[in-house]
Amino acid sequence: MSAALNAKHDYDEWHARHDVDRSADSPWHRLVLAHLDRDRDLTGKRVIEVACGRGGFAVRLTRMTMPPPWLVAADFSSAAIVKGRLFAAGEALGPIRWEVADAQSLGHPDGSFDTVISCETIEHLPNPRAAVAEFCRVLKPGGRLLLTTPNYVGPMGLYRAYARVIGCPYTEEGQPINNFMLLPRLVNWVRRAGLRVVAVDGRGHYLPWPGRPPRAIPALEKIRVLRWVALHSLVVAEK
Repeated sequence: MSAALNAKHDYDEWHARHDVDRSADSPWHRLVLAHLDRDRDLTGKRVIEVACGRGGFAVRLTRMTMPPPWLVAADFSSAAIVKGRLFAAGEALGPIRWEVADAQSLGHPDGSFDTVISCETIEHLPNPRAAVAEFCRVLKPGGRLLLTTPNYVGPMGLYRAYARVIGCPYTEEGQPINNFMLLPRLVNWVRRAGLRVVAVDGRGHYLPWPGRPPRAIPALEKIRVLRWVALHSLVVAEK
């Protein structure tokens, strides 16, 4: 079995074990919503959410004031798409086009979309930089990318290194591929893909402790410069 088929099988199994995130209110979703500009990114726009998972956030986009008239929800996992389509049938307030698609090779022509949204995606791909270039390719001139990833510049990165040293590899909720992402490197990839970075944001400061869940430190959210070491990061860029 090829590596691509192996990955698809693994992610179909992974999504089959998880329910739809009905509220779509994760830290990365809140970051995207904080930076979405209704007029620039949604109203009258062609929008794609790449790696939509089981569809919770795509459905939430249809429930916003003046939702996009053309929304594509794409994911590598057919199991995720099936769950998303079933969830949307009872919850979505607008049309969604569901697609099984590879984020590293989207089946759309150049300049197809006004807005590309991708949450917690590229860290789980064999070639994350290729995906960033693909997001740029399908954007129209003037279009915007809103991209979130974990950022291991801070304490959680040290914890990942510690886990590796003791022979207990770190995974993000048991996902098969878990690339070590760094926010400064992500910003560089976005720029090299041909986009202009217009905003960088982050939230989520945690104190890791072996054998226990990481402890959040909300007070650090108020210190803006610390967004560069927050675990949940966002880059907004324009073509």
